[in-house]
Amino acid sequence: MEFETARKRMVDRLLEHDRIEREATAEALRTVPRHAFIPPDRREHAYHDRPLPIGDGQTISAPHMVAIVTDLLALDPGDRVLEIGTGCGYHAAVTAEALARTGRDGRDDHGASVYSVEYDSELADHARETLSEHGYDVDVRTGDGYEGWAEHAPYDRAYLTCAPESLPERVVEQIRPDGCVVGPVGRGQQTLVRAWRREDGDIDRETHGGVRFVPMRRDD
Repeated sequence: MEFETARKRMVDRLLEHDRIEREATAEALRTVPRHAFIPPDRREHAYHDRPLPIGDGQTISAPHMVAIVTDLLALDPGDRVLEIGTGCGYHAAVTAEALARTGRDGRDDHGASVYSVEYDSELADHARETLSEHGYDVDVRTGDGYEGWAEHAPYDRAYLTCAPESLPERVVEQIRPDGCVVGPVGRGQQTLVRAWRREDGDIDRETHGGVRFVPMRRDD
């Protein structure tokens, strides 16, 4: 009950400071147990609005940043979503929960799916286990996020939880026309970007302020 109360208070604070726009996002953050995805020695800080280390130099994003990215995805019922950078699995759980909540808004949510690629095999294994334990049907594989996951393309939405120097071409190619990718871009100074893919394959790019994420890793 202590964690549940802290989680609700966290979401109330985010709403009070206009960090959340969509009700499906708020409900997802109220529902997903962030503490369950965090190493035990960090769980007392689970519902503070800040990133936390999860091992191997990686972090779990601050809740407000998860909320912003989830809002920017503008999820629709039945969307197929690609995540690059599973980490501990928390953001994927929020995405899956937000998809389910979106589908309850008087519309069908059949076919909603989240696919996630994680570079580190140990993180991928742990995330897969935690997601399954808490009932989130997210497909996780170990691989190079720059390559995306072509097997399940095209995706309606994609997002990055780590920062490349520029949007990975393979990921953009795997998004359907009129779909979008959201993520941080840059080394040193990073910018949160949302890019909508046009019918001709080009993108319309928006910027949403400065951010700080761990760098995106890749195979040499």
